[in-house]
Amino acid sequence: MTIYAATGLDPVATNAFAHLFQALGDGSRLAVLQHLASGEHRVRDLVEHLGLAQSTVSAHVSFLAECGLVEARVEGRSTWYALARPAPLAALILAAEQLLESTGSRHSLCVHLTAGAGHPSGTTIEEGADGRRA
Repeated sequence: MTIYAATGLDPVATNAFAHLFQALGDGSRLAVLQHLASGEHRVRDLVEHLGLAQSTVSAHVSFLAECGLVEARVEGRSTWYALARPAPLAALILAAEQLLESTGSRHSLCVHLTAGAGHPSGTTIEEGADGRRA
C-alpha cells in the first residue's frame, strides 16, 4: 500500500496511515509498545512498569491490538501480549527518530503543539491533560 496512487492521493491508504499514526500518537501507547519490544508481558506487568491504572493500560493494549500492532496469547489464566510486527514497527520508530533529529530539535515539527494552538485537546507536548508540565 502506498499513500500516493498513480493518479494522486489514495484516500483509502491515507485513512489507513491516519489510523496508524493515531494509534502511535499517544505517549502511553508508545510506552506500552516500547516495553513490549523487550518481550511478552501481561497487563499487570505493564501496569507495574508504567505506573498507570490497570484500566488505562488495558484500554491502550486493546486499542493497539485492534490496530494490529499487538497480539495476545492466552496461557492458563494469563494473557500475554507481544508486538505483532516488531521489525516494521522498529523501522517506523527509527524513521521517526531520524526525521526528528534531522530538524535539529525534537519539537521543531510540532511547534503548534508546543505553543498549545491547533491541538483539539488544548494541551501541549509539555503539558498533560491535568495541565501540569510533564
